Amino acid sequence: MSVDPDRITIARALLDHLGLTAADLTDTTSRAVPTVAEYLPRVEAAASPGTRRSYHSYWNRMATTLGDRRLDTVTASDIEALMRQATAAARSRRNSRHGRHAGEHFIAAARAFFNRAIADGYLAAADSPAHRVRKPRRLPNTRRALTPQELEAINRAARSGGNDIVLDALLLRLHTETACRRGGALALRLVDLDTDHALIRLTEKGGTQRWQPITPMLAARLLEHAHARGAVAPADKLLRYRNGQPASYRRYDLLWKRIGRQLPWVAAQGISTHWLRHTTLTWVERHFGYGVARAYAGHTDRRGPATTTYIKADLHAVADALAAMTGQPHPLARRQDGQSLPAPGQG
Repeated sequence: MSVDPDRITIARALLDHLGLTAADLTDTTSRAVPTVAEYLPRVEAAASPGTRRSYHSYWNRMATTLGDRRLDTVTASDIEALMRQATAAARSRRNSRHGRHAGEHFIAAARAFFNRAIADGYLAAADSPAHRVRKPRRLPNTRRALTPQELEAINRAARSGGNDIVLDALLLRLHTETACRRGGALALRLVDLDTDHALIRLTEKGGTQRWQPITPMLAARLLEHAHARGAVAPADKLLRYRNGQPASYRRYDLLWKRIGRQLPWVAAQGISTHWLRHTTLTWVERHFGYGVARAYAGHTDRRGPATTTYIKADLHAVADALAAMTGQPHPLARRQDGQSLPAPGQG
């Protein structure tokens, strides 16, 4: 018996109106697909603290706009429209790139959201709308290594004002010596400081941990700072405000705004804590080679040529680089001749 084409057209229109497909009518084993708003709490519960902090605002934007939509009805056009909105609404910052980073981060957040839906079996990998939207191309980075004169000027400005010069000076010295990230510095606890061997245990991206050499002088200053501001238990945070509360990311924002007011070129170029990491690692690579710089940075990724597997450096090599850079002996350094190379500046 032939099927009336008009009836097929009417049936398809009705299915579209109900948000269903023919497969929904025949597949009795499939689970009900949640809406974006219903699914978001599960995504956030499964995400790491760092991922939640980075993507929380973008996920909320998705829930606000697409909250009543089932996961399998969200389209690539929906995601791209939200990306454009995030780009246009991005706040202007010192290192702003006209909202480009906001658009890139929104797509990353949307992909993380739908990756969880794929893992939970609500979508096939090919059906993710976020993965069908091209992520904005990342622009070349303007970050560079600071000169010794610039680094000295930054440290001098940090010591010349503010409501907590001690903490600010410690932050700059810590990042210059170790090239650690902000998250690694703020995560430091009393138990992560080994003053006998002049080491700190850094916990950074992806939960990676490593012991990083610091000068004995900085180790002593960190211990003195922590004890003076109420750190007693092993799990107490090392870097603290004068009221005893652990330092936060906000401290970095205030510090660089203050330095930028004193040094207009700092504000104009958008110089931040990550420039200190870039400065130190550039110096280490120039004087001690790629392998030592890679270990100094705490890079553990396996991307790149296969030969990088064999380009490794141990803790003693990192201590050698630190001793040469600062001109201070280190307990783990193999070179104890007291000689130092021209350093990138001292705080």
